[in-house]
Amino acid sequence: MRARGLTKRFGNLVAVDHVDLSVPRANVYGFLGPNGSGKSTTIRMLCGLLTPTEGEIEVLGLRIPEQAETLRRRIGYMTQRFSLFEDLTVRENLEFLAAVQDIPRAKAAQRIDTLLQQYRFEDRQKQLAGTMSGGQKQRLALAGAVIHEPELLFLDEPTSAVDPESRRDFWEKLFDLADAGTTLLVSTHYMDEAERCHRLAILDRGVLVADGSPAELTAALQGRTLEVHAAQPRQAQRALSGLPGVLSVAQIGNTLRVLLDSSDDAQPRLQQALREDGKGAEVVRSEPNLEDVFVSATRGREAPADAEATR
Repeated sequence: MRARGLTKRFGNLVAVDHVDLSVPRANVYGFLGPNGSGKSTTIRMLCGLLTPTEGEIEVLGLRIPEQAETLRRRIGYMTQRFSLFEDLTVRENLEFLAAVQDIPRAKAAQRIDTLLQQYRFEDRQKQLAGTMSGGQKQRLALAGAVIHEPELLFLDEPTSAVDPESRRDFWEKLFDLADAGTTLLVSTHYMDEAERCHRLAILDRGVLVADGSPAELTAALQGRTLEVHAAQPRQAQRALSGLPGVLSVAQIGNTLRVLLDSSDDAQPRLQQALREDGKGAEVVRSEPNLEDVFVSATRGREAPADAEATR
């Protein structure tokens, strides 16, 4: 999948602003960004549901949106909200989706049996979908999205309403799909999910501000993250916030995490500032993480003058 100069405007609002993307086959490619960053709008354009204002899109060798109808037979799409029929059973939902995809009845029955086993619904196939837990509903929605064995699967914040254990189980299913050759594009605002992706794009107000593997993105911040251990962390935080070169100071438990705007040796300078402020504290180096990457990529970017938010 490839996009160049992908742009979407809604009147004066620029929801997606000249985004370039390349998604390798059989990879889990993540979209990380807060609500309103343009993730959903980008996904809808990539799968042909929304026509871009500008830009070129090629998905599975097809031009989008011109060949969107052909593409829809080869992709799956899953949203953050449970979109199946709650008054149908698990099996009835899958049978309906198989019919929508024009899968022959005999082949559909075999495929449904396989999915019921893979997604652990064998003892629940007669249960009404509306009576299941959030995690079970999302597993069923995923089974429905792959019933026609798509080459490419789009998932728009699929785990936003489920518990951590269900999220972990859901991601195991995603990697099973990737191992079988399916390409997955997953949007999320969870840092732990972003860390699981093979490659990651960070969007901020419609702009692509970072793109690479989690390891590549964090390695680029080496030398720019510090930890401060202070007896009074809130007071130490106030002393450090606003110092030249300090992008952010966040309290995590009794420790402060400091992100710098460069890899210059700021450790003695911060130690001196705390000492002058009468705050005894220890300043040590720390390894960067994806939250640091996100803050570094988005902090200080000016909001567009013609818009307050993106979709």
